[in-house]
Amino acid sequence: MTLFPRTTGTDAPTADGPDEALRRSLGVGRRRFLTTCTAVAGAAVAAPVFGASPALAHDQDRGRGHGHGHGHGHGGDVLVPADKRGIILYTVRDATARDPLASDLPSGFREVFKQLARHGYRQVEFAGYNQHANAPGGASLESVAGAKLLRSWLDEYGLRAQGNHGFIPSSWPLTSADLDTFKKHLEIANILGMAHMGTGGDPTGSSYRADWDVAADKWNALGEIARREGIKLYTHNHDAAYGFLLDGGPLDAQGRPTRSSGIRKLEYFLKVTDPRLVWLEMDIFWAHVAQYKFHTYTAHDGSTRRNVFDPAGLVARHDKRYPLFHAKDGVVSTTNGMGYEMVPFGTGVIDYTTFFSRVGHRNYHNPMIEDDNSPSATDPAQSLREAKISYDNLAALRKRHR
Repeated sequence: MTLFPRTTGTDAPTADGPDEALRRSLGVGRRRFLTTCTAVAGAAVAAPVFGASPALAHDQDRGRGHGHGHGHGHGGDVLVPADKRGIILYTVRDATARDPLASDLPSGFREVFKQLARHGYRQVEFAGYNQHANAPGGASLESVAGAKLLRSWLDEYGLRAQGNHGFIPSSWPLTSADLDTFKKHLEIANILGMAHMGTGGDPTGSSYRADWDVAADKWNALGEIARREGIKLYTHNHDAAYGFLLDGGPLDAQGRPTRSSGIRKLEYFLKVTDPRLVWLEMDIFWAHVAQYKFHTYTAHDGSTRRNVFDPAGLVARHDKRYPLFHAKDGVVSTTNGMGYEMVPFGTGVIDYTTFFSRVGHRNYHNPMIEDDNSPSATDPAQSLREAKISYDNLAALRKRHR
């Protein structure tokens, strides 16, 4: 793997060594970089990167700054207001799926809602509506009746549903069956009181402009249907969507373009979709992975050009298109090809103080805590425990005072 050096736009690379280049490209201080590299290296001895516990950085660094606002006793403005602090339930999916008859730990939606409210959360984002069959309401609450039950529990514990990674039709043009299912999910969203409904997948996995044009037509049409129901339709994206669009240059054997103008796929999607109909949820972790991975492209004239991705800059340019975030943290990884390894929020190196300060509009954006690795096969209490750690660190974020 070649680590890319620090650049500004299309500036020439510096003469830094690979470790220093990685540190600078990730925007991480030298001491923090060395600490987290040591943590990752130590964990790699015991397990592969994604097999290691996400608690890599829990004990060694909890309570320090890491760009997250810890250790700053001088106060300052809260970056994420209390009513905007949320969590996607995928983070605690083991708890909602747990058999309440076989465990004393919170199990099923109702008990998980209760625990999350105790932690301080005020918002949740669903990742589907299934739970353990022995939990109140049964296995599937993906119905009008199920949504009413979920809403009663949300209200009971002072929580608001803010979105769902659910059904977005794959067919285009729409089949009548897909349209009916889509409308059912909009009805469920309205019962739950959601302002948004979306999906965890990219609009298309293609790198070609023509396919993104088709995806834009589809999302504009779906967004119009959602708008009529009072719902904002959003797409949640991982790193691939921030790769460079293939939109020119010589054609390959299938007649497809092989080079790029330098615009990123999701930037193009923002341009060709209606801002009144289509919204986005940035997963800030994956956006930083994209910063690490997608920094060089072959221009239409065949030259190699550099363009390092700026996640906060993209949001700032399209601020109202991003009502939702996934707030997911990471420590530096030099071995997994992504630049980062997931850890609970506030225990990693992604500079959320700077990110939230730059994007502004703190009463508009809704950050949802996410940690894919929180559920543990050997520690059933881990995901809810780490949800509390993440909440406390999110609540501690403050503006820096110069």
